[in-house]
Amino acid sequence: MTQVKVGKVVSTKMQKTIVVEVEMRKKHPLYKKIIKKSKKIKVHDELGAKMQQKVKIRETKPISKNVHFKTVEVIS
Repeated sequence: MTQVKVGKVVSTKMQKTIVVEVEMRKKHPLYKKIIKKSKKIKVHDELGAKMQQKVKIRETKPISKNVHFKTVEVIS
C-alpha cells in the first residue's frame, strides 16, 4: 500500500529533487494534548514545484539512496 502525504516545499536547490516538510499531528498518550511533529522528505519532482507551495506526494519504489517519493500534484 502506497502512502500519500501532503506537505510544504522547503528546498528546491537540487535538480529534479525537492525537500518537502510533512507535518503530523498526534495526541500525547498521557497528557492528551495534540503535538505537532514534522519530517523532511526528499521527493522526485517532474512538475516543477516552487518554494512554499503545498504539494501532494506518493511513495514509490526507490529512485535513489534517499528518494522514495514522487510529486502527484501541486495544490497551491
